[in-house]
Amino acid sequence: MSSDDNGGNDGDEASLSKPLFEDNGPLSDPLERQAIFATLDSYRQYRKTTHYNTTHRRRQNLYALPSSQWQMLSGPPISILDTLSAVDDAIDHNADLADAILDLGLTSFGLDGRGPDQKDPLPAASLEFHGAARPNDLSKAHSTIRQFYRDWSREGFTSEVKPLLDTILSDLRTHLPLDRHASTDDSSATTSAGQSPPGGSATPSLLLPGAGLGRLLFELCRAGYDATGNEISYHQLLASNFILNCAAHEDQYSIYPFATTFTNVTSRKSQQLRRHTVPDVHPATAMQDRIDRSLPVGEMNMTAGDFILSYSTPGCTGTFDGVVSVFFIDTAPNLIRYIETVRNCLAPNGVWINLGPLLWHFDDRFHGGDNDINNNAESKGGGDGDTDTHTHSHSHDGKNRHSHSLQQHKHPMELEDKGIAEPGSFELSDEEVIQLVSQFGFEIIHHEIVGDENVNSPTSAYGSGLGYVQDPSSLLQNRYRCSHWVARKL
Repeated sequence: MSSDDNGGNDGDEASLSKPLFEDNGPLSDPLERQAIFATLDSYRQYRKTTHYNTTHRRRQNLYALPSSQWQMLSGPPISILDTLSAVDDAIDHNADLADAILDLGLTSFGLDGRGPDQKDPLPAASLEFHGAARPNDLSKAHSTIRQFYRDWSREGFTSEVKPLLDTILSDLRTHLPLDRHASTDDSSATTSAGQSPPGGSATPSLLLPGAGLGRLLFELCRAGYDATGNEISYHQLLASNFILNCAAHEDQYSIYPFATTFTNVTSRKSQQLRRHTVPDVHPATAMQDRIDRSLPVGEMNMTAGDFILSYSTPGCTGTFDGVVSVFFIDTAPNLIRYIETVRNCLAPNGVWINLGPLLWHFDDRFHGGDNDINNNAESKGGGDGDTDTHTHSHSHDGKNRHSHSLQQHKHPMELEDKGIAEPGSFELSDEEVIQLVSQFGFEIIHHEIVGDENVNSPTSAYGSGLGYVQDPSSLLQNRYRCSHWVARKL
């Protein structure tokens, strides 16, 4: 997709001063409006609800003890009241980031109390979202703030994301190299796998469904690939928009991702109240640095919506040279629909790279309901009631800034396709996933389970598995061994 698809920028002013959608976009749809308002309100309430649920309740429980006991706990060396005050300070730092995301969201959707021309007041629209968030929305805001540790802090990125990125880049160098057309115009040129290269452009185009906070999307573009992220979660969309487009400099925000976790803690200072800064890299500066050094920089785009509905249409047929799915396919209630969608949007000989576990998010969704779904997601996030959802549209325009535009895709079928919300679900083993992918016209080029601590393996950086927003000092360690495979569309 070109920058024209994203609205582009003709002037020097960033497009973030305008609403993300023309003519109110999704705000004109009642269901989309409800989802957007709930997301905005969850960030608005982050500070208040996190203080209440974390420290206020614990103070109440403490004072319910016999006075001799709570006074003993309040004095040295434990000083539990001092700890709660320090946690309150940490929550305020996290809330500063949540407030910044909210402010940008209000501006992006034209709900900051002014019309698009910044002259006409819209007080009703700007206040209508207050009170829209449900408990699940508040939980998503909480887990999204925590996820900044994984994607945009030095320690989190190094331990949880970089091993994935290194594996993906290795696969791309082998199967979709950047210089595939650079040295020859011969139409018979082949990849290292002996296949004709997909697509026709010099720069391979990639699709990343479930793009989340956009770190992998950014890194692949920084490596020179044209990449489009797709995200269904407005929590993640707003957060990625902020960090990719509006961070002023690296290490701008201090976050305390584990401040609200009081279980399996070894140390208050070095674990629970350990400070991290985000972003560890300033996206615009990093992109410009590569441009200044005459290194390739890819075009970055983001689309908002259900992956199936967005990319199963005839208009998306053969659009991408590669699909990169990371911690994503287990979000499918019906994996067949995901496979069909990937096949539709891949060009002939296109490559599908997959990395991740099989924590089927919709396992027993009808019997367990929302609680079961949340519990599954919580285990991926590592505790304290968080639900970690995978979420996005960003393009680098070559002018030391990023423009952000969310493209909504509508399905043209007469009978409404509900995408991921369609009834029916099933869960497969890794072996069965590979078999199913093969049945849909893919050649499995490579398949392995990474995270087995094989020091001779190129994926030994995975150790015993990867965490997902995992506190490395916690007494409880959740690790994921990842299924890594590469498939080519026949």
